[in-house]
Amino acid sequence: MGIPVFILAGLLVHCVFLVSIFDIYFSSPLVHGMTPQQTPLPPPAKRLVLFVADGLRADSLYELNSNGTPRAPYLRSILENNGSWGISHTRVPTESRPGHVALIAGFYEDVSAVAKGWKENPVEFDSVFNESKYTWGWGSPDILPMFAKGATGDHVYTFCYTAESEDFGAQDAAELDMWVFDHVKSFFNSSRSNQTLFSALHEDRVVLFLHLLGIDTNGHAHRPNSREYKENIKKVDEGIKEIASMIENFYGNDGKTAFILTSDHGMTDWGSHGAGHPSETLTPLIVWGAGVNYPQKVTSQFFEDNFLKEWKLEDLKRMDVNQADIAPLMASLIGVPFPLNSVGTLPLEYLNNSAHFKAESMFTNAVQILEQFKVKMSQKKETTLSFLFTPFKPLSDSEQINFLKKTRLYIQQEKYDEAVSLCKTLINLALEGLSYYHTYDRLFLGLSIAMGFVGWTTYVILVIIKTHTNLTKTVQTNNQESTVLFYSFAFVGIIIAFFLLIQTCPWTYYVYCLLPVPVWYAVVREIPVIQDLATNLLSLRIGQSIGFLLVCTLGIEILVFSFFYRSALTIGLLVFAGWPVITQLWVQAKTTALIWTLLCVLLAIFPLMPVVGREPNISLVIAAGLLTLLISCFSLASLCKSENKYGNNEDLKIHFYQVLSIALSTYVVSSTHDSLKNKQGLPLLNQIASWMTLVSSSVLPLLSPTFLFRRLFSILLSLMSVYLLLSTGYEALFPLVLSGLMFVWINMEQEALQHYGLSLKQKLAVFNFAYATDISQFRQLHLDDVRRSFFFVFFIVTAFFGTGNIASVNSFDPASVYCFLTVFSPFMMGGLLVLKVVIPFVLVSCAFEAIQVTTQLSSKSLFLIVLVISDIMALCGLWISPATKNSERKTKRRLICL
Repeated sequence: MGIPVFILAGLLVHCVFLVSIFDIYFSSPLVHGMTPQQTPLPPPAKRLVLFVADGLRADSLYELNSNGTPRAPYLRSILENNGSWGISHTRVPTESRPGHVALIAGFYEDVSAVAKGWKENPVEFDSVFNESKYTWGWGSPDILPMFAKGATGDHVYTFCYTAESEDFGAQDAAELDMWVFDHVKSFFNSSRSNQTLFSALHEDRVVLFLHLLGIDTNGHAHRPNSREYKENIKKVDEGIKEIASMIENFYGNDGKTAFILTSDHGMTDWGSHGAGHPSETLTPLIVWGAGVNYPQKVTSQFFEDNFLKEWKLEDLKRMDVNQADIAPLMASLIGVPFPLNSVGTLPLEYLNNSAHFKAESMFTNAVQILEQFKVKMSQKKETTLSFLFTPFKPLSDSEQINFLKKTRLYIQQEKYDEAVSLCKTLINLALEGLSYYHTYDRLFLGLSIAMGFVGWTTYVILVIIKTHTNLTKTVQTNNQESTVLFYSFAFVGIIIAFFLLIQTCPWTYYVYCLLPVPVWYAVVREIPVIQDLATNLLSLRIGQSIGFLLVCTLGIEILVFSFFYRSALTIGLLVFAGWPVITQLWVQAKTTALIWTLLCVLLAIFPLMPVVGREPNISLVIAAGLLTLLISCFSLASLCKSENKYGNNEDLKIHFYQVLSIALSTYVVSSTHDSLKNKQGLPLLNQIASWMTLVSSSVLPLLSPTFLFRRLFSILLSLMSVYLLLSTGYEALFPLVLSGLMFVWINMEQEALQHYGLSLKQKLAVFNFAYATDISQFRQLHLDDVRRSFFFVFFIVTAFFGTGNIASVNSFDPASVYCFLTVFSPFMMGGLLVLKVVIPFVLVSCAFEAIQVTTQLSSKSLFLIVLVISDIMALCGLWISPATKNSERKTKRRLICL
């Protein structure tokens, strides 16, 4: 296989592997074609007002101030005197879009929506808004439009402020909420002089949606424990009080309005969200008005948390729900059909209505979820051969009919409690069945992908052994045997394709199932190489071979575990610190070995530190900038002394510009922090300087000298100037320590070369990579090169996870990009945060390339070893993920990152 074909094949295999993760684990759960289900009895409310306080934590609303007064007096009085309350439990990812979809549509959206910035609808869905007669919404342009776009007909109207208003550096983000309250008031006032609007507002099944983003914005900018966040809650409380009073007066206090206050997600103490920490998943729920139960006094109630005592709410019944349960609650209150794709269970404890109404509503809920199950089962049955189809036995056709008949009979006999109990059982079974059919092909597809990936990894290992080692000899291939082999695999491929065709499988299934065929064909063609290799391996000492395999396995396991536990990196770095002692390298290079050990220990501290953003410390960022500046000045002085070695002063100028860039970045970080702290926004000059630094950092290293260490140092300075602008705390020191270790690593590899007698030690100080490398000088791979490649993979993983777990969305701190922009822009902010992650990766990659050149190895040989290690890690991650249910989504993100 030629190099171009090999590269294309590798890209194809890895692209298929990457796409398969989305197809297997993140495919949309939605189905279409269900019949809308509506409770036949008249509803208690004509209209519903939904307040969603974006980013509001349950504890932030319910807890009392230090002086014992409520943080939100009006809402506190509601839950104590007029309504019902509890906690709404959200799901990962705890982001605004999926949170609102769960609230209003009743289902948990798949993560594929993140590819559209949580703004567009990857799959069209039904919602309470769509089922209403009219819906009016006010709030963020990031949330409201998606429900208007997904609605059928012209009955969902939205009013949004500009995207530029969502500024983390604004004086007071509570103004976003004030905008909503003011526009709702003016809307109702204008309706008195607009008969059409006035009549529409007095229709039944009307929804008013107020999206309040200020709390979330203040939480990101100032943290949830800040004065700004708490004051915003108070302003929202006052605004809700005014709006509720105004609406009641507008409708003449007819008692036909239901109110719901909740949140889409919470927020961590460090001002981020996205993962599954309780502070992110526990959100408040307060319901009052028409059809809602009054507060229920209790003598005791038990929850695993101790919040009731902290909040002084022990005597009021707390009714927790899943976030998706709020959609059927809203539908039941105003009498609209339950959203077609809702998987929520109606929380009956919130309803103040007859037992008959509750039973009918629950029956409607059960039938609506059962409809989804029947469509899902029908779809899977149509694409599976009858003798291969395994139905969900607890909910067979006869069982479905039995459940429905029994429930209807109980309702007719006025045995409402029995009917409700049966409906809950049916709902649970239907949800289990939905999950069963949604993941029906997961094992089959996973095995297909694994077979293809194992085959690819095996083939790469054979290529390494065949072309870059002396373990095998050239073997002539038999053309006749090759032809038979080709037609055999072609026949297998045809059989697989026919099998998929008669089942009318999606085209992606053909890719996943047929990919192993050519891959394993390539492997089987190399049987002579495998036989030759086996002969050579059998001649080795068994103990040595087993020991080598155990060390490799342990090393890869540590890498895989580091995806879950960052402290595994610390263990690995401490082992690395002892590498010179274990291999006796310290004997020939005591100073270099000592520096290596110290830097490994120093780098090992970072994975033990809190995730970046949790404890911001601008002083450490400034200290890192000053330290970099000090190192740069020493380097500049060294260059000035050796100026006679240069033909001109251009190199000196480049270095001087980079020193100035470091100084400027340090100043911008300090100045921007002070400006935002004083609520003066992001200074324009600072913003311009930041973007100019970003652009220049990609150009200046290309103009630096081509001597090895000078070019590497130039790259460090350029990247460091950008990294400082993206730092909020201790992570600013990370690239300095990492690059220091990389410089020492390059020297240590030269010592290792000499130690194993593979090559003479190079004079790195005068090594110039601009000159063409003599291909004839490339050596064959040695066993120590596997260790060299493993070091690279380990340092890459350390670069990714050393200062945080990038697989968790809440590890990203928006404050990191405040030197560049403060107005909310998901793709721009995401791009800058990815750049921050990539910078340490670039430092490690440059060092590895330097090692490849100075150790006289072809880049292809080392790259192939790295590829094998990474592929084995990916396979381990693929099969670990289903077993760890609590971290399933995180695991998938880690695989994507890999």
